[in-house]
Amino acid sequence: MNTAKTIQSALISVFDKDGLEPIVKKLHQHNVTIYSTGGTEEFIKSFGIPVVAVEDVTSYPSILGGRVKTLHPKIFGGILNRQDHAGDVAQMEEFQIPQIDLVIVDLYPFEKTVASGASEADIIEKIDIGGISLIRAAAKNFKDTVIVPSVNEYALFLEMITNGNGATTLEERKLLATKAFHVSSHYDGAIFNYFNTDETVYKASIADGQVLRYGENPHQKGFFFGDFDKMFTKLHGKELSYNNLLDVDAAVNLINEFKGANPTFAILKHNNACGFATRNTVKEAYLDALAGDPTSAFGGVLISNAKIDETAAEEINKLFCEVVIAPAYDEKAIAILEEKKNRILLIQNEVELPTKQVRTCLNGLLIQEKDNITDNKEHLKVVTTTAPTAQEVEDLLFASKICKHTKSNTIVFAKNGQLCASGTGQTSRVDALRQAVEKAKSFGFDLNGAVMASDAFFPFPDCVELAKQAGITAVIQPGGSIKDELSINYCNENKVSMVFTGIRHFKH
Repeated sequence: MNTAKTIQSALISVFDKDGLEPIVKKLHQHNVTIYSTGGTEEFIKSFGIPVVAVEDVTSYPSILGGRVKTLHPKIFGGILNRQDHAGDVAQMEEFQIPQIDLVIVDLYPFEKTVASGASEADIIEKIDIGGISLIRAAAKNFKDTVIVPSVNEYALFLEMITNGNGATTLEERKLLATKAFHVSSHYDGAIFNYFNTDETVYKASIADGQVLRYGENPHQKGFFFGDFDKMFTKLHGKELSYNNLLDVDAAVNLINEFKGANPTFAILKHNNACGFATRNTVKEAYLDALAGDPTSAFGGVLISNAKIDETAAEEINKLFCEVVIAPAYDEKAIAILEEKKNRILLIQNEVELPTKQVRTCLNGLLIQEKDNITDNKEHLKVVTTTAPTAQEVEDLLFASKICKHTKSNTIVFAKNGQLCASGTGQTSRVDALRQAVEKAKSFGFDLNGAVMASDAFFPFPDCVELAKQAGITAVIQPGGSIKDELSINYCNENKVSMVFTGIRHFKH
C-alpha cells in the first residue's frame, strides 16, 4: 500500500523564521498553495512567493490584538478532515473548506520569556493558543496531514520533501506527529509549572536527552536528560558514562559548599569524597587531598574550586583519574592534562541548579527539596564545659560540609583543613566510626587533635568514647537523642568539646 502523499497546500505561521526560507522556496517549486498570517505572511512575500492570507479564507480579520487569527472551522476543518471519509469529503465541499496538507508552526517562546525575567503581562502574552491548537490538530490527523511543530524540525522536514520530491510517507508523518506531541506537552508543562503553587503536583519535561554508552553496568541502558553543555565546557576526553555523571554531580554539590574559600580540592569515588583539603595553592590542596586516600583516588573524579595551574597539573597528571573539573585552567595545565587521551577535562560554568531532588521509588517518585542548609558558626551550640578552639571550629565546619555530602551513616575526621578519613554508608554509626579510625591509621594520619563530624545524633556514648580513644578533641553533631546527656557527660569527663547544630544531614 502506497502511503506517500504529495503536499499541495500548506499553512505556515511561525515565530522563529530561521531556516524557513529554503522550505517555502522548495514548496513554491512544487506549486504548493501557501496560506499564512501576519509577520510570516510578509516574510514569505518578501521572496516573491504568492501567499493566501488566512483572513481571506475565513472572512475574518486577525482580531483581539492578534490573539485570534487561525481559530476558525475553515482552517481546522482543512487540517482535521479525513480524506478517505465520505462524510468529511462531503462537508468539505458543502462548506467550501480548503484542504490543508501541511502545517508549519513555531510557538511563541514562553520559556525564554519567563527566563528573561519579563513581567507577568508579557509572559501571559507568550502563551500560544492558535499555534498549539494547530499542532495538536495536524498531529492528530497525521494520516493525511504533515505537521512541522517547531524550528527544530525545519531541517528534517526539508530533507524529507527534498528526498520525497514534495511528498511524505506515513512513517514520516507519524514521526513528525510524535515530535509535535512532545512539543505541545512540553510547552503546556512549562506553562503549568509557571502557574503551579501546589507542591503535591509534579510535572517535568526535559527535551535534551542523551543516550549513554550504558547505565550503571554494561547490561543496562542509560540516558541523561539535561543540558550538560550549559553546565560544563568540555575541553578533552571520552564521553562521560552514567557512573561518571553521578560522581560529577556529587563533586559539584560538594565543591559548591566551598565557593569563595581558599583553594580547595576534592577527590571522589562512588559519590563520596575520599580526599579533600583546603590550602593556600591548588597544588598543595591536591597533594593533601590525595594523601587522604591515594588508593581510592585511582580512577576517581577530581574537582577544584580554583583555577588549575601548571604546577598542579603536573602533579595531577601522575594519577590515573577519569574526570578533572575546575572553573578554569592555565593553557599549560590543559596541555599537560590532555596527555592522557581518555581523561575528561571540564570547565564548570556558573548555572542555577535544580532546587529539588527526584528519584524513582516503588511505582512512583520520591521528591524532596535539596539539603540547602550549610552548617555555620551561628548554628553551633556548645553543649560541653570545654569549648572548641577557633581552629577546631574551622575544622568542625569543614568536616560538617564533607559529612553532609557523604553517604549515611557517616563519620568524618578532619584536621587543619584536611580530610583524614571517613566512614561511609555503614548500617550503624559506630561501624562508620570504626571504619574511619582504621582508614586514618592505614594512611598514617595522627588523629590527636583532629575533629569528628556526624551526619546524625549519637544514640549511645560509644561513638564519643571510641573517638576520644583515637585522639579526637572536638565533635560536631545535630543532637536530639533522648540519650544526648550520656555523650555530653562523657565529653565533659574527658575534656572533649562538642557542639550541636540542630540540623541532621542524612544522605541515603
